[in-house]
Amino acid sequence: MPIKPEIKKSWVELQKNNDQPVNAIGVKISQKDQATMKVWKEEGIDQFIKK
Repeated sequence: MPIKPEIKKSWVELQKNNDQPVNAIGVKISQKDQATMKVWKEEGIDQFIKK
């Protein structure tokens, strides 16, 4: 199920400022949280990680 566009936009902006995967509220995603990591990758948020 895709996430709402406004949530994705906010999540992308948060991710641009972090060099580690973060969730939609800016908290680091644990490697054990496979569900969030799956959405993070499927939605393309991983492309915006700060390098």
